Amino acid sequence: MGEFEEGYNGVYGSISGHFLYCPCFVVGIYYVVTGLFGSSDDHHQRTRAFEEQMEPLAPPVQLGEISEEVLKQYDGSDSKKPLLMAIKGQIYDVSQSRMFYGSGGPYALFAGKDASRALAKMSFEEKDLTGDISGLDSFELEALQDWESRFMGKYVKVGTINKTVPVTEGDGSGKVSGATESDAKPAEDGPSPGADTKEE
Repeated sequence: MGEFEEGYNGVYGSISGHFLYCPCFVVGIYYVVTGLFGSSDDHHQRTRAFEEQMEPLAPPVQLGEISEEVLKQYDGSDSKKPLLMAIKGQIYDVSQSRMFYGSGGPYALFAGKDASRALAKMSFEEKDLTGDISGLDSFELEALQDWESRFMGKYVKVGTINKTVPVTEGDGSGKVSGATESDAKPAEDGPSPGADTKEE
């Protein structure tokens, strides 16, 4: 039995020695890792400090019908204003995704604009940052529809873009003046308010 005892002590004796070193090794690894990445308490403190710095999002404000010039004011350059962008003339509040559409975000160039054409073409070119979707092919129109559906499901619609349409003046000169779509609508039955009516 002498050989068996020596073999037993040789194998298990070295294992028990490893059991003593193993906890020390694990504790050492723990301190190295927490030193590199910070402890969980540090993480919670940093998260709390970050949350305190972040202001809660204001509820979306309904703007109604606004011009493209007014929409440009909501491009994220003023942190006190909501972050807006439009698709097919419908304006959405994308403030909750400021990391994407806000200053420095990958889609920041879409903010404050009707980006319909750019989204349809998957383009980041300045010339495509427009609501003009004329000439798009069926695949691009389908892509735009997907974007619109995504926005409708995720963001609050806060208004529409008041597009100007050219209206020719009645003096026959052929000059074009800017007018809104509502100005271009035909008058309903009867004279328009303020029109001179003469009775004979």
